[in-house]
Amino acid sequence: MKIQDIMTPKVTTIQASAMVSEAIGLMKEHKIHALIIKPSGAEKSYGIITEADIAYKVIAQDQDPKALKVSDIMTKPCITVKPDMSIENAARLFADKHIHRAPVVKDELVGIISVSDIMSRGQWW
Repeated sequence: MKIQDIMTPKVTTIQASAMVSEAIGLMKEHKIHALIIKPSGAEKSYGIITEADIAYKVIAQDQDPKALKVSDIMTKPCITVKPDMSIENAARLFADKHIHRAPVVKDELVGIISVSDIMSRGQWW
């Protein structure tokens, strides 16, 4: 079984220039835990902002989410995976890199995969 078989094809994205408060609103609206930041201009790497980024880098630091940009707290570059990667290899990568989700990229963003996807839908064991 491959990542493309269990990934979520609909991905919510946000611009790096957006405010963290906007990211929080999008996550709440879509009931998701992370947003992907697409490359812009000459950049080639994707970024990611997660609930943990917001908790550790904004709330715990007593920062104002309306005063911080997504680019101030996002992880960039983030680890990406290809849709034809096996679920087993993805699970190993996630464990080795201590990540919980990754954008799925084949020339462009085609989906997102999470540990929850692997555990709940990945019947590779």
